[in-house]
Amino acid sequence: MDFTALEYLLQGVMRINLPTLIMLALGGILIWLAIRYEYEPLLLLPIGLGCILANIPGTGLVEEGGLLRILYDVGIANELFPILVFIGIGAMTDFGPLLENPRYALFGAAAQLGIFGTMLIAAIPFFGFTIGEAASIGIIGAADGPTSIIVAANLAPRLLAPITVAAYSYMSLVPIIQPPVMRLLTTRKERLIRMPYTSRPVSKTARIVFPIVVTVVAGLIVPEATPLIGMLMFGNLIREAGVVERISQAAQNELVNIVTTFLGITIGSTMVAAEFLQRDTILILAMGLVAFALDTAAGVIFGKFMSFVSRGRINPLLGGCGISAFPMSARVVQKMGQEEDSGNFLLMHAMASNTAGQIASVMAGGVILALLAT
Repeated sequence: MDFTALEYLLQGVMRINLPTLIMLALGGILIWLAIRYEYEPLLLLPIGLGCILANIPGTGLVEEGGLLRILYDVGIANELFPILVFIGIGAMTDFGPLLENPRYALFGAAAQLGIFGTMLIAAIPFFGFTIGEAASIGIIGAADGPTSIIVAANLAPRLLAPITVAAYSYMSLVPIIQPPVMRLLTTRKERLIRMPYTSRPVSKTARIVFPIVVTVVAGLIVPEATPLIGMLMFGNLIREAGVVERISQAAQNELVNIVTTFLGITIGSTMVAAEFLQRDTILILAMGLVAFALDTAAGVIFGKFMSFVSRGRINPLLGGCGISAFPMSARVVQKMGQEEDSGNFLLMHAMASNTAGQIASVMAGGVILALLAT
């Protein structure tokens, strides 16, 4: 073998540099976190793999015509992957607790205020973000990965990778991020408020009509949210209809698993060293954490208001799970309630608030796109 042939075979090794090594290591860390600590493994594992593939020199995977570039063009650039994921999410979601307690929809709305608070912070000229980029950073706080992807792809495509990684990473850290904020803003007396759950049967008709009505109303109010809210509600409709069980099961399993895998690999492929290793990435990770904290705080503060109005019959912790991280955030509230009183069962109330957050986060994303998309 002559020297030229050897150079050709080793061209990848010869093009290795420090930024590339850092990104390869980062991809490995994401895979390790997914396996060792089960931090959103369905997303972080393929994201880590995509990051590694995108940063191996000389493969052409992210160039025009390359596999990862094709996946990006057909799945992210046209928003197909995140929209398909929402069908599966809808099929897995039971909106029954929300239908039994529709007032908890207010918690979902209140918990989105942190998005706009973070947007105002990120829009400060010192940080160098455009208003669209600032809004895309703020949406991280909704704990809604697909919505974060769609908003960032439209308003901040250069920041898509760090925004997505931050959104899914912080979603996995909900049990760590939310409790300190909730404890800080509530008293022990408030956390001790018991809320006995009295199930009120929801008719099958109501369960079927609900996704249709939500789709129509949301589409009329915020047309930009229709693709996401429509697919979320379609998934829920096939769940509740009871006549397409095979489709419902496929949406909950095969569809969501396959699309999530390709979504993760494709997002990971955008984590190219030259674009990811920037000052902006550090700022996005920091502001994403702020967004999560502000969304939680906004929900809890509104929960305190609801508790006051109801004369102490509503536990303010319920406001904190008005984000879209379902069902993790609801479980956090249940755990915190039982830490104070082992006989206090808040889970079903929390589920109502948490499912409201799923709808509200999509609506918030639609509002942002309506106001800022060109």
